[in-house]
Parts: sequence; structure tokens; C-alpha cells
Amino acid sequence: MNAITSDIQTVHVPLGERAYDILIGPGLIARAGAEIASRLKGRKAAVITDENVAPLYLKALVASLEQAGIASAEVVLPAGEKTKSFEHLITACDKVLEARVERNDYVIALGGGVIGDLSGFAAGIVRRGVRFVQVPTSLLSQVDSSVGGKTGINSRHGKNLIGVFHQPDLVLADTDVLNTLSEREFRAGYAEVAKYGLIDKPDFFAWLEANWKAVFTGGSARIEAIAKSCQAKADVVVADERENGQRALLNLGHTFGHALEAATAYDSSRLVHGEGVSIGMVLAHEFSARMNLASPDDARRVEQHLKAVGLPTHMAEIPGALPPAETLMDAIAQDKKVKSGKLTFILTRGIGQSFVADDVPASEVISFLREKHP
Repeated sequence: MNAITSDIQTVHVPLGERAYDILIGPGLIARAGAEIASRLKGRKAAVITDENVAPLYLKALVASLEQAGIASAEVVLPAGEKTKSFEHLITACDKVLEARVERNDYVIALGGGVIGDLSGFAAGIVRRGVRFVQVPTSLLSQVDSSVGGKTGINSRHGKNLIGVFHQPDLVLADTDVLNTLSEREFRAGYAEVAKYGLIDKPDFFAWLEANWKAVFTGGSARIEAIAKSCQAKADVVVADERENGQRALLNLGHTFGHALEAATAYDSSRLVHGEGVSIGMVLAHEFSARMNLASPDDARRVEQHLKAVGLPTHMAEIPGALPPAETLMDAIAQDKKVKSGKLTFILTRGIGQSFVADDVPASEVISFLREKHP
């Protein structure tokens, strides 16, 4: 960890001229204006949020900006995964331009991963790039999507297939806002926390197994889990910013998970991203065991922990009928982790021993999907 100031932890992401800080702790929305003004030059902002978050936090954020001398325009979009579309991207870009946001001004994303991804994409393409501030309001966005600069929208061909790399200039992860999340939303975000332990931090995964109830309750354990997750992602991003190699490890569980999200037409009543990742991580460990890369005991341990916190771990737990295994396979083949037509998966040799597996046999994958299909 780079710094601890009272109850605020700071993780620094050292990317040269594009370096930025991630602040984690309570009360950060109320002090957002001061934090932004002390670091960035612009004095105008477009705040992009959604219909669920706006009634809760937009007024407080705008007031904080105003106190710091930052004028702001408000852009409120519909909530949900389907907002990550060209239609809403165009709306966001038009509103940012109407607000006369210049290159040294900023787009501020106030919301979860959907708003963060779309807002970052808008910030990356308006005027060929304006400054970008993330104020993530879900656990998932605080530990994952707000960090690292991957932005984008979905296509009918798959999730996150259209976008740009555009690093934020500041991330303000206010842990107080997590108290308003539904239990389902918090659990979904926790899947991404567990992921960091499963990638290459077995001690962190063991810590989560022992302390997950305290993380759910809140307080110092929650801040610690978020900070460790952000540090883990920052380390990977610095080593491989544009996902040419090891950054792909962050996709553990995502290739299976994204296929399941596509199979449910991004219907959040059936499956949200973190739930897809949870099932996907279990599938990745089970597939690794099938390929004699890891012990089946590891897959069972992952399943037991995710099940203990209340996350789904099998395709059969997704409400409604799923398309056949062949359709899931088509979604996997379209996923952005495919290079030169070869299937690339993040597999594992055990807890905290994930690796990038190139040229995974498609025949093995389709056979596995048929076996696991409900």
C-alpha cells in the first residue's frame, strides 16, 4: 500500500505522465471537489450517472464540486447493463460537448461499472480525450472497473468489444456508499475481490476465507479488502497496461462469465456481471482440473467459498433456460480473449496459480460445456 492517511487509504498507480491515485475510505463524495481541485487544473465537469445513483449521491457530489469552484453539468442515463450501447454513448458525448468541457476539464463517472465504462469511453473520444475522474459506487466498480483504464460498450457480438484505453486521472472510492447496495450487488462485487486472491495471492484468498463476514459487515476489513484488490490490479496494470500479456490474468472466470451474460441477454434480473464471474471462476478451476492442470480439491475449495458468501457457482442456478452449449461456445469464440482464432483461457495450477493458456482445444471446451450445461 502506498499511503494511509487517517481512515483513507491511497493506492498510487505509477504510469509516468498518466499516473494517478486511488483514494479509498469513507466520506470521499463530500470531499470530492477539494480532492479534484487540489490535483487537476480544470474547473468544469460533466457528471455522468444513472437513474438509480442520481437520487442518492448526485446532489452531494455537485455541491462538493461547487464548493471547490468547479462548475458542473449533469447527465443522467438509465440504469443497467443495456445502457452500455451506442445510443447512450452518443447521448453522453453530446451532453459533454453541450457543457463545453475542454481537454483540461473532466468527465466524472458517478456510478457502478456500467457508468464507469461508458463515461470513460466518452471521455476518451470527446475532443480526442478529456480528463476523467471515477467515483465508483458499487463494490465491483471500486475494486475492478474503475481502475486500469479499460473503457467501452457492448455489441450484439459480445460484451465490451467496442472501447478505448483511457486512464482515469483520479479514483475516489467512497466506502460509505456501499452501505446502500443490495446484498446481491455487494456479493456480486465480492466475486472480483476473491478473484485477486485466486490469480496470484493465495494468502489473500485464505484471508478472505477467514474474514469475509467482516468485509461484508464493513469497517476496516472492508477498506483493507478494497485497498488490497486495487493494489493487486494496479500492479498488473503497470506491468501490462494494454493487455498484451499478463494483464489477461485479470480475466480469470470472465471468458465463461461473459458467455453466460450474453446468453442471458444482459438481463440483470437473471444474472449480473459478478455472478457470471463467480460461476466462471468455478468453471475455470473445474476445467483446469479436467485438463489435469490442478487438483479437483482446489475447484471444490473455490466453489465452497463462493457458495458460502451467497454467490451462484453453477449454470443451473441461473434463472430461466440457457441456450445450448454450442451457443455458449460461439460467444466464447467471439470473446476478446481470442487471438488469431485461437482460444485463450485463464486457467490455474492451483489456488493463486493462474496462468494464460493459449490455444486451448475447442473440442475440450465444447465437451466440458455440454457436461456442465443444466
